Amino acid sequence: YRDEILKPLVRPYAGVVGPGFLLMQDNARPHVAGVCQQFLQDEGIDAMDWPAHSPDLNPIEHIWDIMSRSIHQRHVAPQTVQELVDALETIRHLIRSMPRHCREVIQARGGHAHY
Repeated sequence: YRDEILKPLVRPYAGVVGPGFLLMQDNARPHVAGVCQQFLQDEGIDAMDWPAHSPDLNPIEHIWDIMSRSIHQRHVAPQTVQELVDALETIRHLIRSMPRHCREVIQARGGHAHY
């Protein structure tokens, strides 16, 4: 995770964003590994505090699933950027639904939200 994600992707992106950058990651084992935590500290990259039992607020797993299903349902892979955008329209709906998901997690006091 450190060598494949943090160093080549997060570090440069954090540098471009600047001082306000805040990394959002859940409590997956690679994310909380000492070597990764030390890397973030050494690089001055702040990570968002993430409740131990609240992965519901991170839409990325849903986005990867939607992208995979959307693209694999097509008989022909998207040939243009517009075709790819059209194939992934559901992601926009997911992003727009995040305020509702956040309210549900708050109501569940950090527990599982039903959506």
